Amino acid sequence: MKIALIGTYPPRRCGIGTFTHNLAKAIIQNTNDRNIADRIMIAAVTEDDAEYEYPEEVQIIIRQNQQNDYVRAANSINFSDAGICILEHEFGIFGGDDGVYILPLLHRLKIPLIVTFHTVLKDPSYTQKLIVEEISRKAARIVVMSRLAVEFLTDIYHIPKEKIVVIEHGVPEMELVSRRKAKSRFGLDGKKVLLTFGLLSRNKGIETVLHSLPEVLKNYDNFLYIILGATHPNVLKHSGEEYRNSLQRLVKQYNLENHVYFVNEFVSEDKLFEYLSAADIYLTPYLSEAQITSGTLTYAVGAGCAVVSTPYWHARELLGNGRGRLFEFRNSRQLSSILLELLQDDEKLVALREKAFEYGKKLRWPRIAKQ
Repeated sequence: MKIALIGTYPPRRCGIGTFTHNLAKAIIQNTNDRNIADRIMIAAVTEDDAEYEYPEEVQIIIRQNQQNDYVRAANSINFSDAGICILEHEFGIFGGDDGVYILPLLHRLKIPLIVTFHTVLKDPSYTQKLIVEEISRKAARIVVMSRLAVEFLTDIYHIPKEKIVVIEHGVPEMELVSRRKAKSRFGLDGKKVLLTFGLLSRNKGIETVLHSLPEVLKNYDNFLYIILGATHPNVLKHSGEEYRNSLQRLVKQYNLENHVYFVNEFVSEDKLFEYLSAADIYLTPYLSEAQITSGTLTYAVGAGCAVVSTPYWHARELLGNGRGRLFEFRNSRQLSSILLELLQDDEKLVALREKAFEYGKKLRWPRIAKQ
């Protein structure tokens, strides 16, 4: 049976696109098909003015803000040989208020729909609540990636629990190398490496880490903090490099030039795995608890990193049972204390890594896709 998959898709630089691509590849790995296009047709959501060279499995292009494209996409899916449709839902990738343009497409579908909600809000606006409820009525099955999301959907959106299934965020089969070898490739032999990766935007909270480092430096100076990732395209469009520049000013203010390194690139997965292999500590210092899913956090756990994070929803769940350490939002003093404790105690670092890696084994994409 062929599957129609709606979402963003590479080469568009987007976390949902990476997720959609990995899901498609994992589905193929679990079948006898050789190419993604043999089993899957992608309806790729793109910016109106973008021109991407999409792979052959992308058979439909939906320009985000063109309502007619959504209707045409529904017709194309209905007249194809697809037997089921999977929607990767995130409010910001579809056109209209809170992505409302997706609804006419879904209402026209004549095949069963499965939806994955990448964001489930505790305090939705009227429009956001309406959209989630409408999508859920149409869907035969709803997938979320955390148990808390199930509570929200049943209690706030009044969706029947029997419609919902929890399938955790997948991670690729990573070809990791030894930490020593990875550090050597980057010229970081003997240093402790701290890492944050992802598309850069203000909600990442990188400044909290920078505020914490002068205190760390007083007691431990053999470290480098790598901030890996290009600025988010939407941020770049509206604010340019304002946020990155503010972070670089903080680095100068605190005399951290030899201890903080920016990599302003959207790196390949293979390159990302090299950085994760080199990392002693992975940091997600996000500013808001209202994040039900974090792909970057899942990758770090899947790679067996020692993770230190603020207690946003996904982090509290994924890092439970000793799989990571949490610090309060914007609390740079508490973060300094945790970092010093781990940097000066290899046994504690190793214990965190082992627990994360063991849990991460069950998050590999081929296993996740079977669910």
